[in-house]
Amino acid sequence: MTKETVLSNARIILEDDIVSGSVLMRDGKIADISEGNSTVGEDMEGDYLLPGLVELHTDHLEQHYSPRPGVRWNKTAAIQAHDAQIVTSGITTVFDCLRMGSDEDGGFERGEMRDMADAIQSAQREDRLRADHLIHLRCEVSSDNVLEHFEDFKQDPFVRLVSLMDHAPGQRQFQTMEQYIFYYQKKRGLSDEVFARFVAKRQEDSAKYATPHRDAISKVCTERGITMASHDDATMEHVDEAIAYGVRLAEFPTSVDAAKASHGAGMSVLMGAPNIVRGKSHSGNIAARDLAEMGVLDVLSSDYVPLSLLHAPFIIADEVESISLPRAIAMVTSTPARTVSLDDRGRIALGLRADLVRVRRDHGVPVTRSVWREGRRVA
Repeated sequence: MTKETVLSNARIILEDDIVSGSVLMRDGKIADISEGNSTVGEDMEGDYLLPGLVELHTDHLEQHYSPRPGVRWNKTAAIQAHDAQIVTSGITTVFDCLRMGSDEDGGFERGEMRDMADAIQSAQREDRLRADHLIHLRCEVSSDNVLEHFEDFKQDPFVRLVSLMDHAPGQRQFQTMEQYIFYYQKKRGLSDEVFARFVAKRQEDSAKYATPHRDAISKVCTERGITMASHDDATMEHVDEAIAYGVRLAEFPTSVDAAKASHGAGMSVLMGAPNIVRGKSHSGNIAARDLAEMGVLDVLSSDYVPLSLLHAPFIIADEVESISLPRAIAMVTSTPARTVSLDDRGRIALGLRADLVRVRRDHGVPVTRSVWREGRRVA
């Protein structure tokens, strides 16, 4: 039985334009886009109609699963709470980040993230979730046990994105010891002696494991067609390394030169939407707004605040003269979708998935009023 829904009198954000009109959804897909006022269907009252947002990098699920140090919440309950906040932020496709390998924060035991992935997939089968959930494995390549953790996911079809990370001191995000001391000595209250041993061990592990682990993980990703991301690239050597591995997504470059080189090499440069909302990086690195003004910002991620993914594009369109609202919205819709080869979503176009978000924004923070995923209203 054919199911149709008409959303009329909307400001429809296309990839390169905004038109006033209606969208017809039929059997989960966009069947027609027409301009002009209409008395047919659900009246959007002049609100914006956006493609469903595509989130490639969010640690938000971890906040629900481990809300306090040492606390583990029921996995299904944590996933549902995460999903509810994701969808009401306008996100219809989310890549849930799962950590592979222990790092400075301790990480999770082997099997814990596999259990979480199983719980996500069970929740989807049981129709508990409103967004479409896929998996992003964050692989700490300097960890001695990252390959053991990664082994649990080698055949999982839900894994569509893998990032290659090294958070050891002297590397990438922590090229200066000043930042590392703040993050890991002052916050933990470590003595100078204990901290010195900690730093030496992390540097030793990075030198020993980072390259062979990158090689092994990238080999699997290439064989399976999984998109790879670099992480916190700072130098031309880092960018060259990413190019050699076939990386398509440059996450959070920490220098302007690395961002420009990554963008120039055809990678999508990703920065945090909270960075845009706050006007600066929480870790003291480059401001995403500066990259937007330079024309080398391609994708935004909500990272740790889901609603920032909807808020940030409007700020960019308001404050960066060279970036229109459709182009800013593409940073959270069509560009991330294309980067991970999800060509069936991310745009309001005929034949694509009817993943749509109704947004009212007169000024300030935009408000999500309705969300549809594959033509079904989910919020």
